[in-house]
Amino acid sequence: MSVTESLLQFALVAALLTVIPGLDTILVLRTAISRGRAPAFATAAGICTGTVAWGLAAALGASALLAASEAAFTVLKIAGACYMAWLGISMFIRTFRNGPVEPVDVPQAPSSRGAWLTGVTTSLLNPKVGVFYMAMIPQFLPQDVPPLLMGILLPLVHNVEGMLWFAGIIVATQYARRWLQSPSVGKATDRIAGVVLIAFAAKIAASKA
Repeated sequence: MSVTESLLQFALVAALLTVIPGLDTILVLRTAISRGRAPAFATAAGICTGTVAWGLAAALGASALLAASEAAFTVLKIAGACYMAWLGISMFIRTFRNGPVEPVDVPQAPSSRGAWLTGVTTSLLNPKVGVFYMAMIPQFLPQDVPPLLMGILLPLVHNVEGMLWFAGIIVATQYARRWLQSPSVGKATDRIAGVVLIAFAAKIAASKA
């Protein structure tokens, strides 16, 4: 797998993770509504900063494991495939449950600096982000390419997609709010993304080191 192929494949997975409404999206949306564009963009930048930190930690940790044992790569590959399958299945099953989605309370930041810190903290303390990166980064490390380099490039791909998504939410707050709160749109998004994630999990499980 070349660097280009690795980045393109990771971009697909990262895009799905980005557009699925979660805590990060809710945090940026709430900040845009209550505090304005500048704090909202600062919050998004903070989230992206935390993403880079997770990517570096995952790449460096995976580097040590891969250097120590080929079996470690197999374990990480299986872990990544299982996680993606679990995420996809959970999302798909959730769409058949009745009842409205309960609102999530997120912190309010009074300034751009405070908003950035809130974004960083939210990203670093979000276990889903940590598990995603620790499980998935090793799957996208080409041979003979420094893990540190990929630990920077992969999160940057995720950040570009994330900032584009957040920018659309911030600029069109009211429209994004209605779309995200629509039960039909939410179920359709989860079902499509769930199927794609399950298929990607199968590809990972069948891949060779």
